[in-house]
Amino acid sequence: MAQAILRLPHVKIRTGLSRSTIYLRVSEGTFPKPITLGPRAVGWIEAEISDWIARRIALSRKAA
Repeated sequence: MAQAILRLPHVKIRTGLSRSTIYLRVSEGTFPKPITLGPRAVGWIEAEISDWIARRIALSRKAA
């Protein structure tokens, strides 16, 4: 199974979160950590972002 890597602009679009919120949640341990692609480039594994979104949906449905 092929895995895709998302760069920050796509992560922002998929999640609706801002850059600062993404990095804040990464530091809090509540958002997937990025992987290093090079000296000045990071990306997120698409499956991990999809899982995070699914968990957020499930949590919001339990609270309602």
